[in-house]
Amino acid sequence: MRESSQFDAIVVGAGPSGNAAAYVMAKGGLKVLQIERGEYPGSKNVQGAILYANALEEIIPDFRDDAPLERHIIEQRMWMLDDTSFVGTHTRSDDYNNPPYNRYTIIRAQFDKWFSSKVREAGALLICETTVNDLILDGDQVVGVQCDREHGEVYADVVILADGVNSTLARKAGFHGEIEARNVALAVKEILFMPEETIRERFNVADQEGVVIEMVGRITDGMAGTGFLYTNKESLTIGVGCMLSDFKKNSNRTTPYLLLEKMKRHPSIAPLIAGGEMKEYCAHLIPEGGFNAIPQVYGNGWMIVGDSGGFVNAAHREGSNLAMTTGRLAAETAIAAKAAGRHGYRASTLSAYKDALDKSFVMKDLHKYRDMPKVLHHNPQFFTTYPDLVAKAARTMMTVDGIDKKTKKREVITSFRKSRSVAGLIGDAYKFWRAFR
Repeated sequence: MRESSQFDAIVVGAGPSGNAAAYVMAKGGLKVLQIERGEYPGSKNVQGAILYANALEEIIPDFRDDAPLERHIIEQRMWMLDDTSFVGTHTRSDDYNNPPYNRYTIIRAQFDKWFSSKVREAGALLICETTVNDLILDGDQVVGVQCDREHGEVYADVVILADGVNSTLARKAGFHGEIEARNVALAVKEILFMPEETIRERFNVADQEGVVIEMVGRITDGMAGTGFLYTNKESLTIGVGCMLSDFKKNSNRTTPYLLLEKMKRHPSIAPLIAGGEMKEYCAHLIPEGGFNAIPQVYGNGWMIVGDSGGFVNAAHREGSNLAMTTGRLAAETAIAAKAAGRHGYRASTLSAYKDALDKSFVMKDLHKYRDMPKVLHHNPQFFTTYPDLVAKAARTMMTVDGIDKKTKKREVITSFRKSRSVAGLIGDAYKFWRAFR
């Protein structure tokens, strides 16, 4: 890379949001450079994930023809667990077996590599094993990046930051401050390999069908967080994540790895994963601050997309969906700015990116669930007391022991009142309503 290098746009990062941005801009005729610090796109993302089809269809309508997809999801389970059992619900429909399918499980290493190949086919230049150390500024205008290579200054009209939740570039440039522990979760995942036939039998699915299980309760050791389990073709992805600030103050000093091990031993989970051979393990940060923690996402010559901007839907975990949508909207903004001429890359023009976000489901959903992070983070009873009470109530009502149902009902009501009091129950109901209203 020479000092005189000039591009219309530079994208830092080759995850879903960065690939979406680079692809759309390259297809739109822009001269695009994408810089990835990994050996290849996806090399740092060994974990499995959920892909929501809608966002990718907006970018690559025929992606299903050759994308490395694992299983399309036909069943969603929601579990609330105490220490020995779960109470839950699930939705399963054969309508989800009718193409085009809505959700898929994927392996990020394979998917990111495939998406990157599409970016290069569209005409973008990809450079891997390269770290961007700093942004280059001309006054208050971002005009390029400084890489860890000899003569590593590269210039562009706009720089899109897609370098992950802990974006050092945005922080060093002063676009946002240090990420706060209360606004980020630390998640750990494993991929457990097992025969396809075993997966089909245990989850009651056919060859390409998949199941997702999302869990709350005692598995997070009193911390605000969730667990998950879903099916790939020849493996299961299992993981758990909790707020980083809760890990710091957890009285049991539970480490993320031990939390996952404990979760895997739960009597409701262990039979599903028995015999699985652990081949991959990873830990990563997830933005969880929600609507109120989103920083400024545009400025003079720059935009932020994906995890770097805190775009995660706390209610539905639509990480890839939101990431790719933010990348696409930023790219469309850059294309329009290019058409407007050189002055089109000032913040006054790039503000169209924020306007597009506000009109999309991205900000609408984040705003709808804006109170959820605060409510759940400050009320641990939703992860301890209530799972215990619900599980006990279910056992009481379903156990046949000669006691009449009316007496059992009074026993259940009494247990709730003793644990939380009437005022506490009313207050918790209001908090829960506020989080999901």
